[in-house]
Amino acid sequence: MAERTPLVAANWKMHKTVAETEAFLDAFVPRAAELDGAELVVCPPYPSLAPAVARCAGSGVRVAAQNMHEEPRGAFTGEVAAPMLTELGVDGVILGHSERRLLFGESDESLARKVPAALEAGLTPILCVGETEGERDANQTEAVLRRQLDADLAKASDGRLAEVVIAYEPVWAIGTGRNATPEQAAEAIAFIRSLVAHREAAAGEAVRILYGGSVKPGNAVEILGRDGVDGALVGAASLDPTDFAAIAVAAQL
Repeated sequence: MAERTPLVAANWKMHKTVAETEAFLDAFVPRAAELDGAELVVCPPYPSLAPAVARCAGSGVRVAAQNMHEEPRGAFTGEVAAPMLTELGVDGVILGHSERRLLFGESDESLARKVPAALEAGLTPILCVGETEGERDANQTEAVLRRQLDADLAKASDGRLAEVVIAYEPVWAIGTGRNATPEQAAEAIAFIRSLVAHREAAAGEAVRILYGGSVKPGNAVEILGRDGVDGALVGAASLDPTDFAAIAVAAQL
């Protein structure tokens, strides 16, 4: 069985100015050496990416963006291309977060282009998938995950699937304070792994699958201790360096 390094990513969404980003990292980065059992990623807003890269240099903490355009350049006002991110020293990018899908109409067709564009640029995609409350209540969780992954990974070449990080985020647990039970999270993640393995067996073993749904220090050990759960995509709890460090510790247990 492939050894998978746990990954814990801080999705700050539209929080933290440049000064606040620097203050967070001044507090968090010195702790990173004690957390070397997990890969640590911070995902600040665009204006803070370059300052974050500078603050994290040499620390092992990686920096990722929260979105990107699928084209490398062009007349797309307000968008940012993958090569622009790599030039800054950014290592990865969140793709398909539920807020992007629900609030900005991001489609699976667009994500199918973004995933290979990110890989081609040298970025690690953190691809988010998950069902709404209505879909879960209708017993459609597996159908939704299958549809999203089949579409979103359609253009990713075989041999590179293992480079994609997948985050299972039940939409009904994002920013609501609710959470999937550890059993629900583990079942969904196991199903996601089976879908990847069906396409490419080696990738099914190697791909890292995170949980992202109101993870906080109080529930991190129980959720992240489940077999097959390779880390977390953390929202609100990642805004505090002490809380984020506690979740990173839980991912290593």
